[in-house]
Amino acid sequence: MAIKGVLFDFSGTLFRIESTESWLRAVLADAGAALPETEVVRAAERLEAAGALAGGAPPEDPLPAGLAALWAVRDRSAEEHRAAYTALSLRVPLPDPGLHDALYDRHMTPAAWRPYPDTAEVLAALRGRGVAIGVVSNIGWDLRPVFREHGVDHYVDAYVLSYEHGVQKPDTRLFALACDALGVAPEDTLMVGDSRHADGGAADLGCAVHFVDHRPVAERPDGLRPVLGLIG
Repeated sequence: MAIKGVLFDFSGTLFRIESTESWLRAVLADAGAALPETEVVRAAERLEAAGALAGGAPPEDPLPAGLAALWAVRDRSAEEHRAAYTALSLRVPLPDPGLHDALYDRHMTPAAWRPYPDTAEVLAALRGRGVAIGVVSNIGWDLRPVFREHGVDHYVDAYVLSYEHGVQKPDTRLFALACDALGVAPEDTLMVGDSRHADGGAADLGCAVHFVDHRPVAERPDGLRPVLGLIG
């Protein structure tokens, strides 16, 4: 089978969000809010445990019923995404309540994201082979500016984002929309992602699936390169 199109997940696959501590420090600096160093570190640890950073670690503890229900559908719309992550952030006291909204806003900025070291290389190689490229993401905001800012937007033929369609992975409808956008049949498509649950849903549509490890950028220098060996 010759692969004619490759679909990539965003977070943990092509890009990685900054650390929770970096995220918090950036927002505190922008707000001119000074906290003792020990309090910054402790707040960052609590935010991470709460799962408040989208693209970061999930919540460590069971969520109350209402928040758990919202968490389960957080990627269906921009409103649900903001509500879910802000609710998680609000579980951690901060010196100014407005910082919780600022934290959510920060994670949507290109500065909060870094591409993996081999992202541009692999996308360019696929483009050079004439392979169509799509990005399929469970997300509540427009990630296109992140790709533009980091100089890889021109490699992507289509973006299929959950909040724009009201459907989130592993629902096969999202992968079907992506295949249609690329003009490639599912059986000629490879899905690359870091979540066996969410990204693995592409297999139910007939796509081949390849998983990468969701690791910090410095710890995964060449996790995407094996994709090139899967293209016939």
